[in-house]
Amino acid sequence: MHASHAPLAPAHRKPGAGLLFLVLSGTLWGTGGLTGSLLSLNSALPPLAVAAYRLAVGGALIIFFLALIGRRLPRGRTAWGRITTVGVLSAMCQACYFAAVSLTSVSVATLITIGAAPALVLATESAVGRRRADRWSVGPICLALAGLGLLVGVPIGGLTAPAMLGGAGLALLAAGGFAAITLIGTSAVPGLDEMTTTGFGFAVGGLFLIFLAEPTVGMGFDPSVTSITLVIMLGTVPTAVAYTLYFRGLRTVAASTAALVALLEPLTGALLAALMLDDHLGAAGISGAALLAAAVTIAAMAPSGRLR
Repeated sequence: MHASHAPLAPAHRKPGAGLLFLVLSGTLWGTGGLTGSLLSLNSALPPLAVAAYRLAVGGALIIFFLALIGRRLPRGRTAWGRITTVGVLSAMCQACYFAAVSLTSVSVATLITIGAAPALVLATESAVGRRRADRWSVGPICLALAGLGLLVGVPIGGLTAPAMLGGAGLALLAAGGFAAITLIGTSAVPGLDEMTTTGFGFAVGGLFLIFLAEPTVGMGFDPSVTSITLVIMLGTVPTAVAYTLYFRGLRTVAASTAALVALLEPLTGALLAALMLDDHLGAAGISGAALLAAAVTIAAMAPSGRLR
């Protein structure tokens, strides 16, 4: 598809294909935690710098691919407005999430960020009349929250009240950023396809985070073969490919359903940690994984709630 062509309208894509794109994106996102952790351990990069490299490298790789296939630069104020919005929201989401992790823990930040996003999307869709809050939407969200809590746990021991409140607030901001990306991704911009949006949007977000990280935590690391490989993997699989698939899926699937399918990220991450890092799930973790899988399945099977 050339840059001069508008993205396909929702009516021209099968909903099943959109759901498949979302499932693939959620699964690929699950590799990000493992890859990012390995990169941080191998290069001693702080989390904010890892997030900056993730967006910047992912965006640069997509732009390079677009140049190879002869795709033209985006044109028009509307297209660049969408790209800038995606970039700023992506940077905000990454920065707030990692800041929440530093104040609380990975478990608490993940629970609040990923758990709150579907609820925020559904509340917004209901408020603007795009979808009614019924048992097909509220039920899977409650099931998913219970499953996520069991999967990641909520270790609050040792956390002070200010740290917990601050971390929770930052995690909610991250959830709001992801919810906003999800909601705006359901509407197409003429002449702007998903890959172009992702590439240039992440380049903008990556540059924003680099300017934030460089004077504070630093961006330097030892460029070994392993660290460079991990940077490229982090920018490619859970970032460039996963988000491109996510934006494609949003064109035919309700935003609240898409946010629920994104819960495949912590599920995949937990399974990968168990397989590759010998971080075995206990009884609670296995129960949580089963509840998450059930919530995603119910959301996928539910009748469409979007008003056409």
